[in-house]
Amino acid sequence: MSTQLNGKLVTVFGGSGFIGRHIVQALAKRGYRVRVAVRRPDLATHLQPLGAVGQIMAVQANLRYRWSVDRAVQGADAVVNAVGILAPSGKQTFDAVQAFGPRAIAEAARTAGLSGITHISAIGADAASPSAYARSKAAGEAGVLETLPESIIFRPSIVFGPEDSFFNQFADMARLTPALPLIGGGETKFQPVYVCDIAEAVARAVDGELTPGTTYELGGPEVKTFKECLEDMLKVTRRSRALIPIPFPVASLMARVLQLLPGAPLTVDQVEMLKSDNIVSAAATSEGRTLEGIGVKPGTLATILPTYLDRFRVRGQYDAHRIA
Repeated sequence: MSTQLNGKLVTVFGGSGFIGRHIVQALAKRGYRVRVAVRRPDLATHLQPLGAVGQIMAVQANLRYRWSVDRAVQGADAVVNAVGILAPSGKQTFDAVQAFGPRAIAEAARTAGLSGITHISAIGADAASPSAYARSKAAGEAGVLETLPESIIFRPSIVFGPEDSFFNQFADMARLTPALPLIGGGETKFQPVYVCDIAEAVARAVDGELTPGTTYELGGPEVKTFKECLEDMLKVTRRSRALIPIPFPVASLMARVLQLLPGAPLTVDQVEMLKSDNIVSAAATSEGRTLEGIGVKPGTLATILPTYLDRFRVRGQYDAHRIA
């Protein structure tokens, strides 16, 4: 069945990333034309099958160059910012991508006549945080709301889904090592949220169903410790691995070396973030600024993890069907 286009254009910054690609798909299903603003359009061709022919188009934009941001926003009916990094690399610093970038997008949207944008931040965003990541997220939020007060901010907890960098990374480690590290003892609390639920929330914001000028906190139906998350992963992948507690000071020393490796498997800043729980606040829950509050039933780890972690089993997705 073909998609019925509604004629409206949405620009999605970072639309080729983990969260961004699911946002693009959710918008395309609703009939929006989607302009995906990315640094490398030639690496975003995988998005085109998510919509009808010509519905999704990638354009070049770099948050460090304002003229490219203005061009990407021009003519758009709505703007979404899903750009984010877990660790800095070269010129892609926290300040450039997550502090300066969101303000530039908001300013471009204001110039284009929009009253607000939809911005993906993170639970834990705090200008006073010892984590550079959290401080940059807070600066990004402030820049957006100071420029366009009617913008909608989404703060997700740790995000899981087919391309996530948490469960996939530890499942891959479990294939190679007999033990997995529990940084800080594994007691940090998360509220894992399914990426498609975030995409649905963003689509509802673009539809105009949510309250302008509001910050929503997005978490799944369960609060899990770091240790429990790894136990869930091991259960799905049917592997038995020792879980070794690593005190924060030791983890910080390890991270100083690991952050120099390609892909930065662990950074000092990430260790700092793990010192604080990453869950939806009581205020957001009581005020309905959550997935449930906007009518989205969040997916569970038990339901979703087996759909993409089965490839990490000893015999892959066919492990359960092995002939004895």
